[in-house]
Amino acid sequence: MELVNRIKMVLFEKKRTSKWLSEQLGVNPSTVSKWCTNTSQPDVACLLRIADLLEVDIKELLVREYKQYLLSQESK
Repeated sequence: MELVNRIKMVLFEKKRTSKWLSEQLGVNPSTVSKWCTNTSQPDVACLLRIADLLEVDIKELLVREYKQYLLSQESK
């Protein structure tokens, strides 16, 4: 199974670029690129900031099939 990077997907869904994210966070664009290619990962504090900037629940950046996850939680 191919691993889909959630940060990259949410950036796309929100019509934002990795350059925009790097500017908002004050980090080098290559850092965000590494996150988007799974070469490295942001720490939890940074992940919370990313979720705030993208106006999503942090779970959306962590759970592979977030929308299916939400539906499964509603049926419980």
